[in-house]
Amino acid sequence: MAKPTKTPKAKPKRRALKPAETARIAELFARFEAAESDPRTELDYASPFTLVVAVALSAQATDVSVNKATDRLFKVADTPEKMLALGEAGLKPFIASIGLYNMKAKNVIALSRILVEQYGGEAPLTREALQALPGVGRKTASVVLNELRIEPAIAVDTHVFRVSHRLGLSEGKTPDAVEADLMAIVPEPYLTRAHHWLILHGRYTCVARRPKCEDCLVADLCPSRHLFIGR
Repeated sequence: MAKPTKTPKAKPKRRALKPAETARIAELFARFEAAESDPRTELDYASPFTLVVAVALSAQATDVSVNKATDRLFKVADTPEKMLALGEAGLKPFIASIGLYNMKAKNVIALSRILVEQYGGEAPLTREALQALPGVGRKTASVVLNELRIEPAIAVDTHVFRVSHRLGLSEGKTPDAVEADLMAIVPEPYLTRAHHWLILHGRYTCVARRPKCEDCLVADLCPSRHLFIGR
């Protein structure tokens, strides 16, 4: 079956900001771009299918642990057909070190079957089709579509949530609220990369316990800096 045609997405509704705040946000992302112009996921993948699997496996697990597992797994099963041949029982030993591996194995085999039976062994690259796959929710679909530069999306995990609040980009109480705020204020040229910049900033600099403000390239633009300096 042919891959579904991509449905054009409406541009995110922009929010009116004061000129000084607009300039601050633009400078934030300009600095992120200057430091890393083409940020990418730290998950290892070689195709849309292996990306979908890797992101699905990463729920409640670190990218490092997922990469260790998929390094072995994808050498054996890097297509839906090979994954089906491996089977749920055969898949589990490869991912047993990852949290929730029983449910994840069930979902990966189920989604592989759907890809073979409905999509000719190819991963569909529309949000609706991705989110219909077992174990693939909005966050996973957002990561896949954004990583492949198909649809600008900002998947809000714990790092993005924390950094967005500290940088004064959102006061949202839920991941969905933070996502909506970010999509409305991140300058359009940066939308496909903002997710990666924020997650990497939270993972390595703006860490949870004691952010490394002294090493932060946007510290002078951060309204929360005074809370941590000198601690």
